[in-house]
Amino acid sequence: MLNKEKILKIAKQKGLLKSAYFVAAFSVTRQYVSKMLSELVAEGKLIKIGSTRNAAYVLPEYADSHPDTIENRYTKKLENKSLEEHKVLDDVERSFLPFKKLPENIKSIFTFAFSEMLNNAIEHSKSEIIQVTVLLKDNELSFVIDDYGVGVYRNIMRKRNLNSEIEAIQDLLKGKMTTAPKLHSGEGIFFTSKVGDLFVLDSYGYQYIADNKIKDIFVKKIKGIKKGTKVSFKINIKDKHHLNDIFKKYTNLAEDSDYGFDKTEIRVRLYTMGGVHISRSQARRVLSGLEKFRIIVMDYDRVPMIGQAFADEVYRVFQEKRPDIVIQDTNMNEAVKFMVERAKNEAKKSLQ
Repeated sequence: MLNKEKILKIAKQKGLLKSAYFVAAFSVTRQYVSKMLSELVAEGKLIKIGSTRNAAYVLPEYADSHPDTIENRYTKKLENKSLEEHKVLDDVERSFLPFKKLPENIKSIFTFAFSEMLNNAIEHSKSEIIQVTVLLKDNELSFVIDDYGVGVYRNIMRKRNLNSEIEAIQDLLKGKMTTAPKLHSGEGIFFTSKVGDLFVLDSYGYQYIADNKIKDIFVKKIKGIKKGTKVSFKINIKDKHHLNDIFKKYTNLAEDSDYGFDKTEIRVRLYTMGGVHISRSQARRVLSGLEKFRIIVMDYDRVPMIGQAFADEVYRVFQEKRPDIVIQDTNMNEAVKFMVERAKNEAKKSLQ
């Protein structure tokens, strides 16, 4: 009679096993074989390779000595019905064999990013199907979460009464942006875009790209229209940084703070899409939602100039309304620095 001990003995002799072999050799049902093989996998005594239909099974020591047999890709088409991200993650960790050998810092980064993005798709996309792919190739770990729903930018536009997808992307860049404030803090996309090497958010013809290798952000309007939302994430498994490093960067560590997500960085150039920052209304658009933070870093990289009205709105009007918020400036050229300092001086005079 076929039992688990006999299966393990045959595995030592043959190396690679398939359920069809046992069905034919021992005249047992496929269901009986599948049950025992599944139990051995759950016990860690066998490793499953490949999809259910073409699955093969090997001993852990065989997998270690034959790395070419290990499937470096995990793909699942999930029905978005009572779907829970932690159960999908458990399946990835169990079925995607390279995961077990990843460095701990990469595991924690992947777990955070994958869970956050899958949760967004489950709860916000209204997509009936969610496609998940995880891949390890040339030391690069990546995942793609693809849905066919309402689209992340259009969803934000509708919930926040914005005028365009670009405005939705601009709000996402600030952090603490959520369409369901009672359920989410709005930190998921913000931090996921910063913990890996590359993050791409593609939806209905608009792309937000965070390339952390070159420390730059891009917003593009593209020809090919992706219906729904596609999230792509990549990280090199040799990277040494930790998830906590990124959290610390955007945490207010002052003694009087609650050590929360109180700091944000604004790439000013992304708020005009090729224009110049002159008007008061442009400044208000940049400042929208920033009252949630205690520290705002205004990054003027590649901003050639700002207008008097823009600077006045940021450094006098906003600061008078919210004196508890600290505004820090970086990457200013001489023209920008002149207008910023001028606005700050005018603000001081108005307080006298």
